[in-house]
Amino acid sequence: MKEKVIISACLLGHRCRYDGKTKKTTEIVDRYKGYEIIPFCPEAPLFGTPRERISVIEIEGENRIVTDETNKDVTQLLEDEINSFIKQNPHANEIVLKSKSPSCGIGTTPILNEKKEKLKVGDGIAGAMFVNSYKNINIKDENSCL
Repeated sequence: MKEKVIISACLLGHRCRYDGKTKKTTEIVDRYKGYEIIPFCPEAPLFGTPRERISVIEIEGENRIVTDETNKDVTQLLEDEINSFIKQNPHANEIVLKSKSPSCGIGTTPILNEKKEKLKVGDGIAGAMFVNSYKNINIKDENSCL
C-alpha cells in the first residue's frame, strides 16, 4: 500500500488559485511520485476559479477569512469545506501546503488588521485546522519540503 500525501492542488499544477493560475512545483511532483497524492484546495470548490481574493483578518482577537473587495466573511464556509475534506481523508503520511496562502499557509500567512495592514504572520485557515486534526503528521510548505 502506498503512503499518502496531501498536497495543495496549486503546487501540483491545478489551476485553482484565485487568479486562475498555478504554482506548480515540479520538484514536489517528482519527490512524491511513489505516493498516493491527495490534492487539496478548499477555495476552488466553493468559489470557483478565478475568484475574488481572500485574506486573513484579525477581528476582535479572532482570525476571520474575508473577501478582499466585498468584505464578505467566508470563514464558516471554508471551515465546513475543510472539515469535510478531513473527514474524507483522515489518514496521511505527509502534508505539503502552499506557503503564504490564506487557506494553506503554515506560519507564513499574512494576518491583517481591519484596515488591511499586516499585523504578523501565522497560519491560514486550513493550515491551522490541519495542525489540530493531523496530530502526528509532518505538515510543511513547499519551501521546507525541498
